[in-house]
Amino acid sequence: MSQKITAIRGFNDILPAETGRWAEVEAVLRDLMRAYGYHEIRLPIVESTPLFARAIGEVTDIVEKEMYSFNDRGGESLTLRPEGTACCVRACLEHGLTYNQTQRLWYTGPMFRYERPQKGRYRQFHQFGVETFGMTGPDIDAELILMTARLWRVLGLSEAVTLELNTLGEAHERAAFRAALVAYLEGHRTQLDDDSQRRLTTNPLRILDSKDAGTRAILADAPRLPDFLEADSRAHFDALCAVLDGAGIAYRLNPDLVRGLDYYNKTVFEWVTTALGAQGTVCAGGRYDGLVEQLGGQATPAVGFAIGLERLLLLQAAVQGEQTDSEADVFVAAVGEGTAGPALLLAEQLRDALPDLRVLVNCGGGSFKSQFKKADKSGAHFALVLGEDEVKNGTVSVKWLREPREQQVLAQTAMAEFLKTQHAL
Repeated sequence: MSQKITAIRGFNDILPAETGRWAEVEAVLRDLMRAYGYHEIRLPIVESTPLFARAIGEVTDIVEKEMYSFNDRGGESLTLRPEGTACCVRACLEHGLTYNQTQRLWYTGPMFRYERPQKGRYRQFHQFGVETFGMTGPDIDAELILMTARLWRVLGLSEAVTLELNTLGEAHERAAFRAALVAYLEGHRTQLDDDSQRRLTTNPLRILDSKDAGTRAILADAPRLPDFLEADSRAHFDALCAVLDGAGIAYRLNPDLVRGLDYYNKTVFEWVTTALGAQGTVCAGGRYDGLVEQLGGQATPAVGFAIGLERLLLLQAAVQGEQTDSEADVFVAAVGEGTAGPALLLAEQLRDALPDLRVLVNCGGGSFKSQFKKADKSGAHFALVLGEDEVKNGTVSVKWLREPREQQVLAQTAMAEFLKTQHAL
């Protein structure tokens, strides 16, 4: 017997029982983007490896340890995209979308990182991302946060998430802070956890994200970034907070929030939850005004965010419980010789008359009893039965599946109007 082939570890199938929930969330996101005037951009899954090394930073965990990179047959190093921002900037530069223009863009699709798979975090995962270009003020930062707050309201998750907010200032302010932080932590190097010791010489701001209790204790007396901010950075952040206060958006200032990528400046934010056990990030974003220039374009202000869809769906299930979607509104049963074809034609007529109606037709035969088991399992409101007599007489037997009502017989030509009047549909 040949060996059974299974999915690669961390690359998960999304099965029919789950895809309905995915489609509902994706529809909400699309409607939200339309309401705010944002446009979809579709990006390649594979990019040139140097794009991510330049954009994300060669000493970040993503580039050092997590990217799926390989050489193609021509010897070029390619990478399955680990995130979408760098890809979006590359596309905008290549097609001239940022030159003397503003852009409000969104995308969705799979990303890839070689991490230890765990619940809600896979090696192939899905993100929804928003990127904006050409707008310098804190108003666009505020719009993105207001947008995400609206998303939580629509999905019924407002009580399950908390907004954390920080400002990283400009590059020179962050450099001064970094120097002070490194000087302080060098005096406590041996007390830091192993990851933090490594990051001290590569990416010291990431030490602020450490969950190690000993490192957290040392950080309690470390220099703080807000002390290094100049007037412009403070004014930008204060104006953002004023808009959020005016909109009634609650937030927690978190001076240790730095984000994991090198390209962020000024505003950074995360929506976090404790509903999934340990605190987890559901949505994260911020401003990255230097990235377009870093990748070869003109200096262009930019800000965006990304949402992990697997984690968002897990949060929905944790807050609202697992939800099962019915397969159909109407189940058409065909019982007896010569009924299969007429059943299919009746279903087509109903779909023509009622485009939103979900009609599931029994195919492959089966007894009356077995077909009604399928009808009940489908979640349909009605079973429409076509037997030999119904086909001969041009009628349909209508059986209610969710209400204790008498079965009735109607003309096939009256079925569309009958179903249109049923409030359950």
